[in-house]
Amino acid sequence: MTRIQRFTGMSLGIAAIAMLSACAGQPYYGNTNYPMGSQPGYSQQSYQSLGTVTNVELVRAGGSSGIAGTAIGGVAGGVLGNQVGGGSGRTAATVIGAVGGALIGNAIERNSNAGRGADVYRVSVRLDNGATQSFDYQQSPNVRIGDRVRVDGNQLYR
Repeated sequence: MTRIQRFTGMSLGIAAIAMLSACAGQPYYGNTNYPMGSQPGYSQQSYQSLGTVTNVELVRAGGSSGIAGTAIGGVAGGVLGNQVGGGSGRTAATVIGAVGGALIGNAIERNSNAGRGADVYRVSVRLDNGATQSFDYQQSPNVRIGDRVRVDGNQLYR
């Protein structure tokens, strides 16, 4: 095998790894499903309400399935494995490279998504006026179901 073929194989492998690292999604900057403002007609500083905690649950962050990492890793591993050996040895090296690359690509994607979308504790509060409001916490909240709480703007107090 010539040096040019080896260089081309290594270049393709490095390019595949660079593309795999670009597959990572946008970082999670908090809950965007809930409005940040208070109810219309009330200023956030002066609006207070009392309520009862109706639910405390751990909400798992959605992770990716790892398909992209597996596919890109498998292709890169197959290309690199194909550069090794000759005849049936080349075929075996290609298969082993593809399987190994798929496993490594999946692990890389899983690890790159580990810090994104951290799990949150969601506390649901039934307000005395009949409305329901939810609050997300990064750490376990100091409330239980049935606790009376005060909602001030977008904050929850015991």
